[in-house]
Amino acid sequence: MVRPTTLFAWGLVVCTAGILISLNGCGGGGGSSMTPPPTQKIQHVVIIFQENRTPDNLFQDPNLVAKGADIQSYGINSKGDKIPLQPQSLGVDYDLSHAHSAFLEMYDGGKMDGADKIAVLCKASDCSPPPPPNPQFWSTDPSQLGPYFQLAETYTFGDRMFQTNQGPSFPAHQYIISGTSAPSATSTSFVAENPAGNALFFTDAGCTAPSDEYVALINPSGQETSNIYPCFDHPTLTDQLDTQNISWKYYAPGPGWIWTAPNAIQHMCVPNAPIPNATACTGSDWVNHVVLNQTQVLTDIAAGNLSSVTWVIPNGQSSDHASFADGTEGPSWVASVVNAIGNSQFWSSTAIIIAWDDWGGWYDHVAPPIDSTYGYYEYGFRVPLIVVSPYAKAGYISHVKHDFGSILKFTEEQFNLTTVAPGYADTRSDDLSDCFDFTQTPRTFQTIKAEKDASYFINDKRPLEPPDDD
Repeated sequence: MVRPTTLFAWGLVVCTAGILISLNGCGGGGGSSMTPPPTQKIQHVVIIFQENRTPDNLFQDPNLVAKGADIQSYGINSKGDKIPLQPQSLGVDYDLSHAHSAFLEMYDGGKMDGADKIAVLCKASDCSPPPPPNPQFWSTDPSQLGPYFQLAETYTFGDRMFQTNQGPSFPAHQYIISGTSAPSATSTSFVAENPAGNALFFTDAGCTAPSDEYVALINPSGQETSNIYPCFDHPTLTDQLDTQNISWKYYAPGPGWIWTAPNAIQHMCVPNAPIPNATACTGSDWVNHVVLNQTQVLTDIAAGNLSSVTWVIPNGQSSDHASFADGTEGPSWVASVVNAIGNSQFWSSTAIIIAWDDWGGWYDHVAPPIDSTYGYYEYGFRVPLIVVSPYAKAGYISHVKHDFGSILKFTEEQFNLTTVAPGYADTRSDDLSDCFDFTQTPRTFQTIKAEKDASYFINDKRPLEPPDDD
């Protein structure tokens, strides 16, 4: 019998065997830029990054399947049993480990049959109510996913989008801004997990974390044998945007969250004291480009202010992350951002890329294309991808291998930038080119139907629900 282990502030407990390592994780506005050339069809790239889902879990859409999307309605466990993926709500009272150890369990040397070994985590100390049978093998209630299905069916859906890293949110969010989780440009190791070491590691991460916080490194042998303080200094895509005077914004709910990637990059944060004694980020990137109010993206668009490159990070309730019992708002949140752009002057020149940061512990049947050439921590499991633009192919299913580096490379090509650094994901990834047809007549935007609209999110006065990952 495995004894439950409480996880500090959130009371998460391990309810099945498995190794648990915590998951999850400063304000401003302004920032002018040169205007892209008028002949450049895409002048705005918007990256909407959601949480913790796989295609098999989130997109049991019969219309997509009929068009050829590789979505499987059942899973195989370690005993060889075939388990139907029964639907349940986006908001549940449990979570699943998505630490690197959980990846190894599910991957099982490429057999993809170990999801049942992934640890189940509950907010209640006694796991009451208990998780359902086979909790790793559930899918999501299609009645809650109308906006996602409409977007995926109308524009381009990718069924070969792989998380670049084999672990949880904290390193994944480093990849989406820089193409790596290596702590420095010369490091041969990668940040592999979420921070640990204090009771607030989900919301107090990065270069202003308490001195006892640490994060595990995975070495060239694929072993987690050392820890470092969770503040790094590798190159980022934003460095190139700054150099070329191209505007960018990073909208996020909280300064220390593990989902707020700039807080862990020293030259972006510029801590107000030598680490590990800092309490705030003070750098120009942070002050001028990181907006600590995710709903401001909606009011900025309405006011005619959309940066050339934009990252949009959700609040917990709107993130699609399991363990938020009221967390059913993700599809409406994404639709509100897409609708704000689609019904604005920016639609004609924008590409919106919607992806999820990791697999969240949910079953998926497609083995990642692991290649030893790329190291020992890449690639991870599939996550959904939706590409929305007047130039996105209509009703298209992309079977091309994409990863987070593909989003960076696409952005680099639109603004004539070089890759971030040698060996980073964008140097070897594709550029999403199969998802677009720049010769087609630009598509007229049709509003995405959603239960909640922009005014709901702008006027929502509930306390923010921060990350509470494993």
